Amino acid sequence: MIGPSKDHLAISTEELALFGIEDIAYIRPVHVNGRCVHVIHAADGTLLTAVMDRDLAFVTIRRHELSPQSVH
Repeated sequence: MIGPSKDHLAISTEELALFGIEDIAYIRPVHVNGRCVHVIHAADGTLLTAVMDRDLAFVTIRRHELSPQSVH
C-alpha cells in the first residue's frame, strides 16, 4: 500500500463513508405488486420516499438540492 504524500491525503474508512452524505441521494428501482417503483434513499441508506417514475425521482432529489445517483 502506498502511504500519503504531499499531493494525496490519507482518509479513514469512516471519513470516506461520510463523503457526500449531505449532498447525495440514491434512486433504486424495486418491483412491488408487479409495478416498478423508484425508491429514494439518503446517502446513509435512510428511506426518504418512493415515486412511480424515474424522472420524477430525479426531479424530486434535485428540488431538495441533492445530487441524484442511480443504484442498479
